[in-house]
Amino acid sequence: MLRPLAKLNLKNKFFTYILAVILIISCVIALLARWILVSGLTQELELRGTAVAQSVAARGASFILEENIPELLGLIFDEKQLRERKLLVDYIYVENVDGLVLCHTFTRPFPPQLQGANPLGETAQKSVRLVRVGQQEAYDIAVPAREGLYRIGTVHVGLSKEHIDSLVGKLRVMFLGFISAIIIITFYVSHRLANYISLPVVRLTKISDDLSRGNFDSAGILDLPDDEWKMSDCPAFSDSDMPCWHFDDQMRSGRLQQEGASQRRCRTCVFYRKREGGDEVAQLTDSFRNMVWSIRLYRRRLSESENTYRSLFNSGPDPIFVVDCNTQRVLDANPRAEEVYGFSRAELVGMEFARLGPVHARECFRQFADGDVADCVRTPRVIHHRKSGVPMFVNVNACPISYRGRPAIIVAATDVTEMVEKDAQLIQASKMKSLGEMSAGVAHELNQPLNAIRMGSDFLAMTLEGGQSIPPGQFHQVVTEISAQVDRASGIINTLRSFGRKADLFDEDVNLNDTVQSVTSLIHRQFLLHQVDIKLELTDPLPMVTAQDNRLQQVLFNLVTNARDAITECRQGQEHPPRGRIVVRTFVERDKVCLSVTDNGTGIPKDVMDKVFEPFFTTKVTGEGMGLGLAISYGIVRDYNGDIGIRSKEGEGTTFTLRFPRTPGATGEAQGGKV
Repeated sequence: MLRPLAKLNLKNKFFTYILAVILIISCVIALLARWILVSGLTQELELRGTAVAQSVAARGASFILEENIPELLGLIFDEKQLRERKLLVDYIYVENVDGLVLCHTFTRPFPPQLQGANPLGETAQKSVRLVRVGQQEAYDIAVPAREGLYRIGTVHVGLSKEHIDSLVGKLRVMFLGFISAIIIITFYVSHRLANYISLPVVRLTKISDDLSRGNFDSAGILDLPDDEWKMSDCPAFSDSDMPCWHFDDQMRSGRLQQEGASQRRCRTCVFYRKREGGDEVAQLTDSFRNMVWSIRLYRRRLSESENTYRSLFNSGPDPIFVVDCNTQRVLDANPRAEEVYGFSRAELVGMEFARLGPVHARECFRQFADGDVADCVRTPRVIHHRKSGVPMFVNVNACPISYRGRPAIIVAATDVTEMVEKDAQLIQASKMKSLGEMSAGVAHELNQPLNAIRMGSDFLAMTLEGGQSIPPGQFHQVVTEISAQVDRASGIINTLRSFGRKADLFDEDVNLNDTVQSVTSLIHRQFLLHQVDIKLELTDPLPMVTAQDNRLQQVLFNLVTNARDAITECRQGQEHPPRGRIVVRTFVERDKVCLSVTDNGTGIPKDVMDKVFEPFFTTKVTGEGMGLGLAISYGIVRDYNGDIGIRSKEGEGTTFTLRFPRTPGATGEAQGGKV
């Protein structure tokens, strides 16, 4: 029944409910009062009519006995015409004990319908009955006339029903007027009261609508006059580093415990203050005002933070991308990304990130999609492509974020192409220096097959000049040996050429056993001249690693060269020094592919153990080393996500162990052996 009222606003609900209650109460009061007043008036008139009849009966008893009709007639006319009775009393007539009408006040013949219309019993004291007289009705009141104990007649007084109804009507009009006046006053009061009650709520609703639309400058609750409550007095209004609303962040960071909480709060807070007293609506208004101010301040701080980060994003020296985790498309890119990659921002936004770096993009999204990482992921030396298709090397740092309600990652790519090229140049220079050091050993290595070729060719020439014939079997043996020595010399030259060529910048699957074989084939002869033996202990098969074979050769060459120098230094001053020994091992340790180089040299002192990988640090005398070999080796190993461990004891030797992550799904085919 009340469902239609649910669509009304609060003011109309208050007004309707109050008005309905007042109307119901007024109607009940009106009906009850009407019944009471009408009943009372009717009874009062009946009493008055009865009094008139009894007065006539008492005063006219003697006239009835004497049948003095003139006196009796004068009596009833006097009673009927007395004061205002002429309007109320319609007629009076008197009957004798036999029911004969002795006299009456009608100016016309006595109405026959009245005869016997209201009979009075022998013992009854009064009888009231509604009778019709002509075109009118009247309440006929009959009372007995007595003389002593004997009844001598009956007096009838007719009260005019029209006059009584007129009196009741006037009373009804007066009463309805009074009720109407009460209703009008109630209507006005309830309307004003509804406005007074609902006005704060209506204002709060308006401000809430403005806030939901993002309009925090809405005039209303914040502009209410209050001289004792000025938000601008709060420190947060002018200093966002000091206010209480910053207090919670400081508590979480733990800074506040160190700085002292009491210094960060105002003695009397003017921000979260509430007025004393007031009803629930006033308290709600204060709470709402605090909430709006708090939102304003947080929005200002958020705006400052957004401007700061937007400035950093736009002015960052490195390309920065925001990439959607689900669609893997670029959502935003800074101006530096346009400069480095050559794409316009309109081209970058919406582009699949895999177009810039296919291999890295797949791996990066796989990690974030599988939930393997929750923090930032740094990937060094990733190959990306510019718009022109030219590749470049970048160090990528990817962090998960939420961008406009969607999971995303922010990718910062640092262009390190120039650094990689300079690094390659430095490695190449280091290799050229190593080639110079190996020249004597290489020359000796090449001299042996050349001598064998010379001896075979001289044998054939001398036999031909002497006119001697060579048995076919011997001739075939000599020619085969010459060919084998030519192949041996060619192999040495190819290995030397491979070592000396400039390394590629792209990674490949490398078997560490092949790297060991290539390096040791070049240097073992030279090391033998220094009375240093190289022993290989290679695990076969060995998992592949992702690296560049040429650069790993340089790393191994640096390690064995340092081992040789340590052995040479250890043997100085000894009359019968033991032979030097270098053991090169490859093995698998858990999920790592390892390469170790162990020597029996001087060992590394503990005080310099932490400095051996620092650039330009060397324990050699001036002119014998620049201290870049181990630093370069460390950088190369780290580029391939590997690490180098050192185990050394002074006077007994050193072991360098290189550990690389294995390439999934690839297995090497190294050949183990001894040199």
